[in-house]
Formats: sequence, structure tokens, C-alpha cells
Amino acid sequence: MTKTIASMNRFLLIVFLSFTFSQAQNISSPDEFLGYELGTEFTRHHEVVDYYRHLAAQDPERVQLLEYGQTNERRPLLLAFISARENIQNLEQIRKAHVKATEGGEPAGKAIVWLSYNVHGNESVSTEASMLTIYDLLTKKAEFLENTVVIIDPCINPDGRDRYSNWYNQYKNSPHQVDPNSKEHHEGWWSGRSNHYMFDLNRDWAWLTQVESQQRLKVYNKWLPHIHADFHEQGVNNPYFFAPAAEPYHEVITPFQRDFQKTIGKNHAKYFDKNGWFYFTKEVFDLFYPSYGDTYPTYNGAIGMTYEQGGSGRAGLGIITANGDTLTLKDRISHHYTTGISTVEVASKNAITLNEEFKKFYERKDFNYKNYVLKGNPDHLKSLGKLLSQHEISYGFVPEKTTVKGLMYSSGQNGTLTADNNTMVVSTQQKKGTMVKVLFEPNAKLSDSLTYDITAWSLPYAYGLNAVATSANVPVVPSLQKEKTTKNLKKDFYGFVTDWNSLEDVKFLSHLLQQKVRVRTSYAPFTIAGKSFKPGSLIITAADNPQVKDLDAVLNQAKDRFQKELTEVSSGFVDSGKDFGSRYVQMIKSPKIAVLSGEPTSTLRFGEIWHFFEQQINFPITVLDSGYFDRINLASYDILILPDGRYGNHFNETRLKNLKKWVANGGKLIAMGNAIKGIAGEHGFKIKTKKKEKDSTASKLRVHKNGQREAMKNAITGAIFKAKVDHTHPLAYGYGTDYYSLKLGNSSFEYLDSGNAVYLETNTAPVSGFAGGLAQKAIANTLIFGAENHGRGQIVYMVDNPLFRGFWENGKLFFANALFMVN
Repeated sequence: MTKTIASMNRFLLIVFLSFTFSQAQNISSPDEFLGYELGTEFTRHHEVVDYYRHLAAQDPERVQLLEYGQTNERRPLLLAFISARENIQNLEQIRKAHVKATEGGEPAGKAIVWLSYNVHGNESVSTEASMLTIYDLLTKKAEFLENTVVIIDPCINPDGRDRYSNWYNQYKNSPHQVDPNSKEHHEGWWSGRSNHYMFDLNRDWAWLTQVESQQRLKVYNKWLPHIHADFHEQGVNNPYFFAPAAEPYHEVITPFQRDFQKTIGKNHAKYFDKNGWFYFTKEVFDLFYPSYGDTYPTYNGAIGMTYEQGGSGRAGLGIITANGDTLTLKDRISHHYTTGISTVEVASKNAITLNEEFKKFYERKDFNYKNYVLKGNPDHLKSLGKLLSQHEISYGFVPEKTTVKGLMYSSGQNGTLTADNNTMVVSTQQKKGTMVKVLFEPNAKLSDSLTYDITAWSLPYAYGLNAVATSANVPVVPSLQKEKTTKNLKKDFYGFVTDWNSLEDVKFLSHLLQQKVRVRTSYAPFTIAGKSFKPGSLIITAADNPQVKDLDAVLNQAKDRFQKELTEVSSGFVDSGKDFGSRYVQMIKSPKIAVLSGEPTSTLRFGEIWHFFEQQINFPITVLDSGYFDRINLASYDILILPDGRYGNHFNETRLKNLKKWVANGGKLIAMGNAIKGIAGEHGFKIKTKKKEKDSTASKLRVHKNGQREAMKNAITGAIFKAKVDHTHPLAYGYGTDYYSLKLGNSSFEYLDSGNAVYLETNTAPVSGFAGGLAQKAIANTLIFGAENHGRGQIVYMVDNPLFRGFWENGKLFFANALFMVN
């Protein structure tokens, strides 16, 4: 009987291999299709797309192609689903059964592996490796597909990758030059790493600020794979990195997820050892910050991993390393190909275990906090709700007025929050409960202070909401908030007033200014029509706008679009405060704004500003490159923004003199981050860097191996601090007396003589995240946001970044105030 079964198995294997071989004859290898040997050229995105379409057309029974979206520059975003014929025929049934396991259902039994390539555009080997990987999975390695569905994203960031490949093809020698000093190994300021808006897509998985992330996550949530591998590159002199990851691991990561990383890593090592390739594990790349391509999948039940090949944009088609070896694109392809195939192999061999453990991951967990209860600005709650919905995280609202006890975010102590039907509740007792804990917990537990990214991101702080983390159950109902339905405005009116306290209000103002509507703001509180209005409130009168045809229609359209409630007033005579004709009520200028780009600015920090204007508030800006900045007549602009960057001596004495003259004549300068240092000093503006105290406890003799940890005393690795706010200052309109600032370093500046809108006092212990002891001392009694006059103009200082990665929602109004309110 045993011989009969063995013979039958051999027969079935022969039939399967014969069928696979006949299918494989219909598809071309990457070399055959592209017309050149893989690794001798960089393949442009449209050629990659053509190859994947070729595979889907020639082998539709084993390959399905999905165009899941487009980039800002209209390049297609693709996913290839590959598996055995029967699996592809039943792909949707497999998916549904797999996702049902998150709700306690029986798993599909198939391993689901998602391979993501080229999230950083100039880490360009990834996409090349993807083509060889999919080809060999359909040919030489087809047996892995019998019980495995492989999802391949050949290029997460097509805009960045084409930027790099086009640049390299322009500047490379022919034949290519391996000398690392050659131009082809030195990208310019705008490298291919980022997407169109210069965002790092590998930091955007949780925040979803970019179209690539938003579109990808819709499909990711439909599949929730068992394994997600994210392919990267690092410096040319580094050997290959693969799992297991470095500490810190977030505490929610399960023992199985930790152990299976080792299982995969050991399988990779087997092949790397066989080829004599060098590699390292358990260093540098940790599993903590939730917005990476390894951590986000991990917090959603996957084995999430980063693979790092030496190379990146410097490597080109080949480069001589520090060891004197030549690293080629072919080498890099081989390494990424090997880990990709090895990942699928391990998944195929462990399909049953992966399914069992995935189901266990989604069993209800006994987290300390069962609910996060949030109260505050309705626009902030709405914005947060949108983000949660994108992650398929459910939430509700308190049905009636009640009190909720728990840990108060505002104090770090136990307390009571008075909740009502505008209070949001997000529970950890749901399918995405682990993700909820990670995103909302007040202070994530660190197992090691040496991390690769920020250590704090808690959404209640990011969205500026009063919050309590509670172990109690809180009854909820679906949202009681309804879209505001207000009556159409009268055709004949004196004026309207509305509040100013959120980004939605900024969008509303921006829209009106683009429609040439003149808007005033009050620099003092006032009461009119039975309502109280704070400084910064917007005032629109018919008398100011005779030039606007059908003003009522323009305002009706704007209020409906931005869900704004406008209070009609019949007079400029207020009940209390300053009348509309007072000098405290000023016209908001529609400013002409310029932003410095190029060296010395940071591409990421410039991109955040660019994205804010174009994609968030829809207000025009002019981009001025540093290469021709000296030839620009700054008198043409009302505002100049200097993004964070490495300024060094960029602003020499002559440039500073011209800049100060422009400000004195009425210009407004907004300096962010290290740009402040660039304009300070002997010939610059008056702001002063705070002198740092020396470490009195430090020994003159230090153990070499302890150097990195000693340095952490001066470090702040993305921690949240509670700052004081002077909400009477125009830079702080719309805020209360406190602000939670995300501080990314220990740069510190002394208080201004006046105009300190947001600042730290003596208590500088972070409310969340890591900050070394010396760093905490260094930032005591220092400025965060402030403004000072210079002649007829102003300088606005933004030490911390209110636009960081586009997700720090509560900081954005400060930046808008700098544009429209500081006058």
C-alpha cells in the first residue's frame, strides 16, 4: 500500500511539473523580455509594468494583476498575485477564508506572503530583483506555490524610482564607472528616495498622508498576509541585513512572531553561507515605530521584516567599496532574489503553523486599557475618525453624558473625564485591537533606548484631544454627529462671523482668499449676536467685497464644502469687545509666499511644507531654488519660508544683510528647525542659542563600547513634551494654554524678549518617549514657537516641526497662524 501511494505521489508530481513546464514555456524571462541582461541597466517603471502584464497575459491561470492606484505623477501602482492554478481560480474564496480567521473562523490553510519592493526609489535593486523572483516562482520554484499565495508589489514608489533611474541614465559613464568619485555615484539634492512630495513612504504606513500609502492599504487590509517582507538598501559598505530584527521590539509582538523571524533568518543564512556572502542580524533595524513596512504588518498579525542590501543610490551599476571589492547591480539582485525566494520557501513549509498562529494573534487580548476615550475639537475628532476608518479600526461615541475614570493624558495621573455624545471611544476589544493599543497608548514601553526612529506618536497628543485611557467598559453608539445642514445665506446681509481653531478653518480661509473674498480677523475677543468669539475669528462683510459677484453664492458653497457654521451679524457694533472698525480688527492679507528649496534644506522637511500647501490647504506657493536665490528680488514676496536643513554658513554676511533688509521693509520670514541657527549669530537676527551645560558626572576616561549609550544622555529620540502656550499671541490663536510638542532633537533657543507663543519651562520630562537627562536640562526654559518684529516685518521661529511627516495634526494651525495671523 505504501509503495502504491508513493508511486501515485511521484506520478502527481510529474504531472504537476509537466504542466508547470508547459505553462513556463509561454513566458519570457526578464532578460528575454527586456532585451538586456538583468543587472546591466536600470529598468524604467513602464518597462517593469510591461513585463508584469506580459506574465499575466501569458500565464493568466497562475498570475493575476491588479492596478490598485496611481501616483501623483500618474504612474500605475501594481500588485501581482501568483499561485498554483487551483489557488488562483479560488483566490477570492481563499482571501475570505483567510480574513475570517481574524474573527475566529477556520483559516484557508494557504500561506499568504506579500513582498514589497522599492519603497525608497533610489534603493533601486528591489524592483529588478522582483522580476527575477516572480519569474523563478513561476518556473524553477513553482512547487512553493501549491500551498502559498504570493503577492508582489514590484515598486511601491514609482515616481522616486523613475527619478533615480532617469537621473542615473543621464549621468552614468559608458561603460559605467566603478570609481565612487564619479558623478554617477552622487545624486543631487532631490534624490530618488522619496515620492513626488518628498515624503518617505516607509514612514507613512500608519499616518497615510500620501496617495501611494492610502491606495495600498485598502488592498493590504483585504489580505492581511502572514508574512510581509520589505526590501531596502543601505550604505555601499554594509553587508546584507535580514531578520531577526534589533531591539527594541514593541511589547505587543508575540513570542511566535519573534521566533519565526529567527526561523526565516536561519533559512536565509543557509543560502548566504553557501555562497560566501556576508550578512548581519539583530542590529540597527528595530521593531518599534509603527509606521514602517515591517512594524505596521507586524502589529496586524504578520511576520514583518526589513531586508537591507548594501548599495542604494550611490552604487549605480557597480562601485568599488571601502574594502576594495566591486559591488555590482547583479550582486545586489542575487542577494534580494535569494531572500525573496527563501521567504516564500519558509512560508510554504510552515503554512499550517502560520495559519494557526495568525488566528491566535487575533484572539481577544487582555490589554490593560480596554478603551481610549477622546474629547475635544470636533474637526480634530472628525480627522482622527477618517484615519481610523482607513485602518478599518472601529470607534463609537458616548450615548449620553457620563464620567469616565482612568489615566488622564493631560496629567499622567488617574482622573475623571466628563464625556458627552461628542466624545469618541476607541476600544482595544476589536479585530484591530493590537493596532489600537500601539497607536493610542500614552507611553509605549521601550526595551532599549537605542532606536532607529521616534519613540512617541500617541494619537491623542498628535490630534490635540483630551483623553483618558480606561480599563472600564464604556458603552458606545455609532456617531451621533451629523453633517451640518445650515440654511442658505441671505442675499442681502451685513456680514458673517465664524471661528478659527482647526485645519478645516484654514482650508475655508484659503478657499475664500482664492475666490478673492476679503476676510478680516479680530485680534481681541468679542461678543456679537449672542455669541462669544475668540481672537482669530474670521469676519466677512458685504462692504469689504463689492468686487465679488454673487458673494452669497460663494459663501454658501464654501460653508457647505468645509462644514462651517457662519453666524450672521447685522452690524459691526459688537455687544462687547472691539467693533469691526477697530484697529484690533484687521484685513487678512492673501500673501504671496515663497519657500526655499535645494541645498541647504532637507528634502523631507521641504516636502512637508509643499504637501501642506498643495494637498492640505490648497494655497499657492512659489518654490525658490538656492541655486538662483541670490538673483531673486525678494520684494516680490510677502513671506519667505526656510525649511529645516543643514544651513552651516549658507547665509553669509551678505545674504543675511539682504534678508534683514527685506524683513525690515515689511517681509515675514518663517525659519524652521536648524534654519534658525542659519540666520542667528553676529550678523543675523537676535535669537540666541541656549548654552548647554557640561556633564559634571562624566568620567574623563570612557569605555569605548559605552560611547553610543553615553551619547544618549544628550539625545531626544522623538519624544512628546508638554509646553505652555500664550494663546493671546496671534501665533497661538485657536489653542488653549497647553500644547504637546513632538521634539526631534535637543536644539534649544533662549526666550525672546517678547513674542514667546509656545515654550518649555523647567519641567522637561517627556510625557511620552525617550529623552536623555542632559537633553532634558538643555531644553529647560526654551522657545518652541515665537515671533519678533524687525523693522516693519516679522520673523517667526519654529524650533519644533508642526508639520512632521504630515501626521502631527495639532501642530498645523500654528503654521497657518504664522502665515495668516501674525501681522
